[in-house]
Amino acid sequence: MQSTRRTFLQSSAAAGLGAGIVGCAAPSAPAAVSQTAEHPAIAALTSMTADVRPITADERAARIAKAQALMAEHRMGAIYLEGGSSMFYFTGVRWGLSERPFVCVIPAKGDLGWVCPAFEEERARELVKGVADVRVWEEDESPYRQIANILKDRGVTTGRVGVEERLRFFIYSGVRAEAPGIDFTDAEPVTAGCRMFKSATELALMQKASDITIEAFRAAFATFREGMTQGDLRANIQAAHRALGAPDGSASVSFGMYTAFPHGSIEPQQLKMGDVIQVDGGCGIDGYRSDITRTTVFGTPSARQTEIWNLEKAAQAAAYAVVKPGTPCEAVDAAARKVITDAGFGPDYKVPGLPHRTGHGIGLDGHEWTNFVRGNTTPLAPGMCFSNEPMIAIYGEFGIRLEDCLYVTEDGAQYFSQPSPAIDKPFA
Repeated sequence: MQSTRRTFLQSSAAAGLGAGIVGCAAPSAPAAVSQTAEHPAIAALTSMTADVRPITADERAARIAKAQALMAEHRMGAIYLEGGSSMFYFTGVRWGLSERPFVCVIPAKGDLGWVCPAFEEERARELVKGVADVRVWEEDESPYRQIANILKDRGVTTGRVGVEERLRFFIYSGVRAEAPGIDFTDAEPVTAGCRMFKSATELALMQKASDITIEAFRAAFATFREGMTQGDLRANIQAAHRALGAPDGSASVSFGMYTAFPHGSIEPQQLKMGDVIQVDGGCGIDGYRSDITRTTVFGTPSARQTEIWNLEKAAQAAAYAVVKPGTPCEAVDAAARKVITDAGFGPDYKVPGLPHRTGHGIGLDGHEWTNFVRGNTTPLAPGMCFSNEPMIAIYGEFGIRLEDCLYVTEDGAQYFSQPSPAIDKPFA
């Protein structure tokens, strides 16, 4: 695995885009509550989560051990992080962000250390479990000094300490002031070096999330009706996810010419016959995300709609075909983009054509390391997970995007969700 900062950041920006709504972008319009009774297709759904196996304590311990090995490789004495997906990944602890720092220090050698507000100590100890080094600070004291003290007590007073990429600047700045002998650096080679490569348990959780989203979409697509709004359809998708055991499931919805906007439009829309319908969403199971886009037509597709839909399907298939260990990420984007540009669209990121990268990494964050994008030479390896979602955007007309997530195996690629067979058959 290439672990240079350029490669990771180019392939990441990690997860920031689309993180607000289950791995896709902001919804296309304010949500509206459907005024109709629950559709029979949604009322018939039951939970699919009875067989879910969450990440075990042993697997999290193995993750910490791998992180410590990577710290040694990259000459870091420790990394530190606050509430978010990386903290959950390594420790299983979820903690919301506020102006009061709650921080975990993972040293290259020794036990983890925690820093939390004094009045939150009992809650923190409930979450971290067992005998743990939890250090507190009163409201008139410095949390940063406590973090620096943990580093000192682990023998880290000089050298390099990794800062997790999402840690907020005021915490970094405060710790830097309390530990002037330390060279703070990017922790991404450690965090990405662990999180990019999914275990069998992680893949199973992502498979379950994908299966649920497909069934939620299938049920919601049975509710199409003339005059429904994006909010109506989005509410049905949310209700279907809840019934299936994924209460955080949601989607971005677009109709007609607004499907050309890659992440939807703020314009209110009502469904009419002949409209292209685009739905992009997913859910989380034990934190692990799905991200699926289905594009179809309400009524009978036109020849033009079918032509572009088929071209999009060919681009998605071309990207999938080149996925195998050792292939650089940029080659996947190039394969999809060639199909679209050979048909006269583009070139490059110009519209009409494919205006964005072909895919993004996915896991605990809807968007995480790494991306199928030009210039990203990171070689594919088993356990890496991506969306495969080239798009053809034709402003003023419509857009077609098909999105299915995949993971890399020793032999090539494997889809979590099976691609749509045809424009009028969105589900395999």
